[in-house]
Amino acid sequence: MFYDFKKIEEKWQKKWQKDKTFRAQIAPAQKKYYLLEMFPYPSGKIHMGHVRNYTIGDVAARFKMLEGYNVLHPMGFDAFGQPAENAAIKNKTKPDAWTHKCIREMEDELKKMGFAYDWEREVSTCDNSYYRWNQWIFLKMFERGLAYKKASNVNWCPGCQTTLANEEVIEGGCWRCSAKVEQKDLEQWYLKITEYRERLLEDLQQLEDWPERVLSMQANWIGKSQGVEIYFKLKGQDKVVPVFTTRADTIFGATYIVLAPEHPLVKELIKGKAQENEALKFIDKVAKESKVVRASSDVKKEGVFTGSLAVNPVNNEEVPVWIADYVLMEYGTGAIMAVPTHDQRDFLFAKEHKLPMRIVIQRTEDRGQKTEDLTEAYEGDGIQVNSGEFNDLPNSEAKIRIAEWMETKGIGKIQTHWRLRDWLISRQRYWGTPIPIIYCPKCGVVPVPYQNLPVELPKDAPFTGEGGSPLGKVKKFVQVKCPKCKALARRETDTMATFFDSSWYFLRFCSPKFKDGPFGEKEAAYWMPVDQYIGGIEHAILHLLYARFFTKFFKDLGLIDFNEPFKRLLTQGMVLKDGEVMSKSKGNIVDPDTMIKKYGADTLRLFILFAAPPETELEWDDRGLEGAHKFLNRVWRIQDNLKDKADPALLRILHKTIKKVSEDFREFKFNTAIASLMELTNAVYQLGADKEVFSKLIIMLSPITPHFSEELWKILGNKDSVLKAGWPEYDSKILIEENITIVLQVNGKVRSKIEVAANIAESKLKEMVLADKKLSPWIQGKPVKNFILVPNKLVNIVV
Repeated sequence: MFYDFKKIEEKWQKKWQKDKTFRAQIAPAQKKYYLLEMFPYPSGKIHMGHVRNYTIGDVAARFKMLEGYNVLHPMGFDAFGQPAENAAIKNKTKPDAWTHKCIREMEDELKKMGFAYDWEREVSTCDNSYYRWNQWIFLKMFERGLAYKKASNVNWCPGCQTTLANEEVIEGGCWRCSAKVEQKDLEQWYLKITEYRERLLEDLQQLEDWPERVLSMQANWIGKSQGVEIYFKLKGQDKVVPVFTTRADTIFGATYIVLAPEHPLVKELIKGKAQENEALKFIDKVAKESKVVRASSDVKKEGVFTGSLAVNPVNNEEVPVWIADYVLMEYGTGAIMAVPTHDQRDFLFAKEHKLPMRIVIQRTEDRGQKTEDLTEAYEGDGIQVNSGEFNDLPNSEAKIRIAEWMETKGIGKIQTHWRLRDWLISRQRYWGTPIPIIYCPKCGVVPVPYQNLPVELPKDAPFTGEGGSPLGKVKKFVQVKCPKCKALARRETDTMATFFDSSWYFLRFCSPKFKDGPFGEKEAAYWMPVDQYIGGIEHAILHLLYARFFTKFFKDLGLIDFNEPFKRLLTQGMVLKDGEVMSKSKGNIVDPDTMIKKYGADTLRLFILFAAPPETELEWDDRGLEGAHKFLNRVWRIQDNLKDKADPALLRILHKTIKKVSEDFREFKFNTAIASLMELTNAVYQLGADKEVFSKLIIMLSPITPHFSEELWKILGNKDSVLKAGWPEYDSKILIEENITIVLQVNGKVRSKIEVAANIAESKLKEMVLADKKLSPWIQGKPVKNFILVPNKLVNIVV
C-alpha cells in the first residue's frame, strides 16, 4: 500500500489555511519562541537553497510548537532592488507589476512545501505601508546627525548615465552597454554606523550562540587595530605621508612605502616625473577594478613607482614611494609601510619589482640568515636585529618600546584605527525607497515632514535602463514646494540601498499592521529578540551587522530595551549538484516543483534534512530522494499490523529514540535524528508496534513530514492536529538495560567479553572478570598491578 501524497498534501494545506493553524498571538502566560529565516528576494521560483533553509526552520518551529511554546514563524519578501528593475526593462513591464507577480508565484510554492508560516503577518518591503517606515527611520537618523551627505567616488557608465556596482564593471566596461566605465564624484547619502562601532564590537561577546566563524568575520570587518601612525616626510618637501601600522617592531625593516592609487597626494607626487604617464594609466586601470579583487590575497599585485622618495623617520633612510592596487584608501590612512621580510604580500611585491629588503626580526636559530636566502616572509616572533637601540629585545617587547619612543620623538603617534567605514545607502535607481529629502535654494537641505510620509514612488517613471535614475525624469515627483518657505524646490531622486529594508524587518513582523510607528512597542517587547535566526553565511557581515546597528539605534530611541536582535544563529550550507553550486548557467538546477510533483513535499523535506547536517554543504542525489520516499511508505504500512501491546524491548528502543531525537532536534542535528527514527521503524517491523508506539513515532516525524504525519494521526482516531499532541517524554527507568556487555582488556588489548547485569556491584564484576576462561591464559601466574574499570563499558587489567 502506498500513500497518496498529492491528495494528502493538498488536503492538509487547505485545512491549515482554513483553521489558521499557525496564527501567532501574544500569550503572556506562555513561553514565546520567535523563529525566523532570512526572507527571500522574490525571483518568482524557489530553488533548493530556499527549500533547505526554510525546511530547517520549519522543523524547528514545529518542534517548539509540540514542546508547548507560543511560536512566531513569519514570512515576507525583500522586494526592492536592481534585479526587478532589470527584469522590468527586459520584459517591458513595470517593476511593481513584475515583483508582485513573482511574490504570488513564490507564495504558492512555499505553501506547497507545507511551511508553518503565519501568512497574516506577511510583509513586502516594496509596499508603501512598509517603506514609509524606512523613511521615518531615515529622518530619525538625520535628526541625530547619523544620516549625512558627502561626495564620493563611484563607477559611472556614460552610456546608461548611471552608477554601477564594482561587480557590474566587466573588463572595464558596463555590463549592460559595454561603454567604458569612468570614475565620477557624486554627492551621496551615508549612515554613520561608525558612531556605533565600539558597541558593535563589544556586544559580540553577548552572542554566545552564534557561530565562531561569523563572530570572527564581524570583528575583522569592524577591524579595531591598536598601533602607531608613523610620519614619513617626503624628500625635498614639507609634506608628510602618515602611515598606520600594528607592527611598530618592523619599522626598521621598512624599505619602501605604498600609497593607494586614489590617495590625494599621488597626482602631486607624479607630476612632471618620468613615471607620470605610466602612473596615470595605472591609476585609470585600477579605478575600474573591484576593491574586493584588489584586496584578495590570491591575485597578483601590481604597482608603479611614483618617482618620489620619502624618509623613514627612525633611521633617516630614503625609501621609494610606490602606488599599488592592493592598498585601499578605505583602510587606515590609504598608505602603508612595506616590510617585505616580515609581510608575505610585501615580500611578493618586492620580489616582483626588485625592491630592497632588510631582516629585523629573527629566531635564535636563524641568526646570520641573509635576505637572499628567504623564500617567504617571516611573520612570527623573534629577537630584534638591525633595529638600532632595540636590538636583542623580544619583538613583542620592542613593539611597545618602539611605539612609545616614536611618540616621544614626535615621529609617530599611538592610535586606534578602525576598518569599518560609514554605510553608503544612495542608489541612482528607481526600485527602492525614495530618500525623504528636499533641496530648497533658500533653506538648503530640508527633511520631508513626518506627516507627509510616505514619499511614494511615481507609477509613471520611464524605464529604458539608460539616462540615469528614472525618478529624475518625472517632473511631478522632482518639482515640489519647500515644506519650510513654500518656494519651488526639488526632491531627492536617489533611493535607499535594499540592505536598509532588511535591517529591521524582523521587528515589523511583530506587528505588521501597526500604523503609529515602524513596530508596536508592546508586541516587540513580547516577541523580540528573535530566538533562532537562519540564513546563508554570505550574509555574515553586511546584513547581520546592519541589523545589529539598527537594533542599537532603536534602543537609543527608547523603542526597545535589548541590545541584539538575534539570540541564536545558524548558517546553513549550500546545495550542490555534481560538486558545484546549483545555477542556471551550469545547467545543474533541480526544480523543487518537479520533485514535489514526483515524490511529494514531505519526501523532499525528509531527504534534504537527512542528506547532510544543516551547516555543511549538501550534495544532491536522486537516489536519496527515492530512499526517503520508500521509508515513508514503509512507515505508512505500519498502521495495518498494530498489536494490542508492544514488546518491552521495543519500548526500550522507543524511549531511547525519544531521548536521542529530542536532543538532536534541539541541536539541529536533524540527519542523526532521522537515522534514529529509521532504526525505530526497523525495530517496529521486527518486534511489532502497538498504537502508543506508532503514535509517538508519528509525533516525532511530524516536524519533518507534517502532511504525512497529520494524515496518519487522523487515521489513528485523533480529532485535533498532531501539533496539539505535545512532544513525547522518555522514561529514564525504561532506558536502563537489564544486561550489558563489558569488554575485557589485558594491558590495553581486547582479550574477551562478558554479559553482566546492568546494576552489578564492582566487587562482583571483578570476581567474574578474574574467573573468565578466555582471560586466564593472559593473566595466570602474573601479579595484577591495576584493575581499571570504565563503568558499563570495559575493564582493563594491568599485569
